[in-house]
Amino acid sequence: ADGYTLASPKEEVRRFWIEHGIVCRRIAAALGEKLGGVCVNNLWIPDGEKDTPVDRWGPRRRLKESLDEILAAEVAGETLEDTLESKLFGIGSESYVVGSHEFYLSYCVRNRVTPCVDMGHFHPTENVADKISSILLFCDKLLIHVSRGIRWDSDHVVILNDDVRAVCEEVVRGGVLERVFFALDFFDASINRIAAWIIGTRSFQKALLSALLQPVDLLRDLESRRDGAGRLGVFEEAKTLPLGAVWDYFCLKEGAPVQGAWLEEVRAYEKEVLSKRG
Repeated sequence: ADGYTLASPKEEVRRFWIEHGIVCRRIAAALGEKLGGVCVNNLWIPDGEKDTPVDRWGPRRRLKESLDEILAAEVAGETLEDTLESKLFGIGSESYVVGSHEFYLSYCVRNRVTPCVDMGHFHPTENVADKISSILLFCDKLLIHVSRGIRWDSDHVVILNDDVRAVCEEVVRGGVLERVFFALDFFDASINRIAAWIIGTRSFQKALLSALLQPVDLLRDLESRRDGAGRLGVFEEAKTLPLGAVWDYFCLKEGAPVQGAWLEEVRAYEKEVLSKRG
């Protein structure tokens, strides 16, 4: 109501979303148990103000209390990973977002909850990769929504760009792959959804592969000797290492289409299946 959920001043509105949050956690735990792994249940809310508010404290107090109640609910098994997702601003909440980065990060550190960092939820000039080492010094795990924001968090289909490369490089260099959940986040309905999924997934895999192929030990050695020129030189040389050949070999080993061969399969599916849906 009025753009608010868990931070609403109306008790009945908060109560509805608190119960919803508890049920979502139970569903996620059941999914994880059924699939034999961990299911990540991510919580994000749109609460905020379009124009400058007088009271920034009240909504955040209510959000904290709502989260306390949701996360205190007993959920059977060990197949659930709770995460909380922040945002800089949204449509209708340009001036004030209750669930800011500082709010959720503070809450996660205090309550040992996994934070979620969405690459499209920060200012365009912020380096999301730089946040990883700080967060994982104080939190056990991290969820990263790999997305591509353009001006605002429109979550365009993930591509192999500098931002995605930097995130993968930071995770690999820090040796924290086992502590990070990656989730592709995009909802660009202007193109074929299966193609969007394939393009995004393969682009992220290429970024991760590129990071794994970097000569990290050599770079660390150069940095430890304060050889800035050598480090920069290796950084630049690494950009043209044979990523494409290794990627093609990986696809062949996994029985996946090499290069753009998958596109014809998607187009055939679109013609034979998707076009017949009303």
